Amino acid sequence: MELDLAGAELKAVLNRLRRAQGQVSGVIRMIEEGRDCEEVVTQLAAASRALDRAGFAIIATGLQQCLTDAGENGASPEDREVMRARLEKLFLSLA
Repeated sequence: MELDLAGAELKAVLNRLRRAQGQVSGVIRMIEEGRDCEEVVTQLAAASRALDRAGFAIIATGLQQCLTDAGENGASPEDREVMRARLEKLFLSLA
């Protein structure tokens, strides 16, 4: 399964990943500075949400592409079911 993100979709995913990267760097710095536990956990939760949203965006795009490709290429019901199962597994890995 190959993922082809369009310009706007790619930009949104990359922005979320960069935000998460910055938040993780912030968490590391906060721990090194001995900052308050509640502040650290709050920032860590924000980074986790940013990663989850990026993952869900990628899966949603993959699902849309698979459905479109399956319809255009006349994929068999078995092939569509295999693809659905793979996407479901990916989705659940983020849950």
